[in-house]
Amino acid sequence: GSLPKWVVNKSSQFLAPKAMKKMYKACLKYPEWKLRHEPHFKPWLYPEQSRLPALALSELSLQHADSLENIDESSLAETKDERGEASDEDSV
Repeated sequence: GSLPKWVVNKSSQFLAPKAMKKMYKACLKYPEWKLRHEPHFKPWLYPEQSRLPALALSELSLQHADSLENIDESSLAETKDERGEASDEDSV
């Protein structure tokens, strides 16, 4: 909820579809790749296989959404550069 609307709109129109397409292509190749790269290593299924250092719970802190800074950018207008809709004349 703290992202400007133009960021959300831009990412949902352009970045998200591109990312999903790349992820789909990678997922198709994953089973073959995994057979060649430690096929029995699956720390997401078996946490005891994890090679990451353990983090003490005492080092963690909760942050509640109501304590975050809330900046209202709804009254700001987008410029052509922010929308990525520059004309051919602008690029010369």
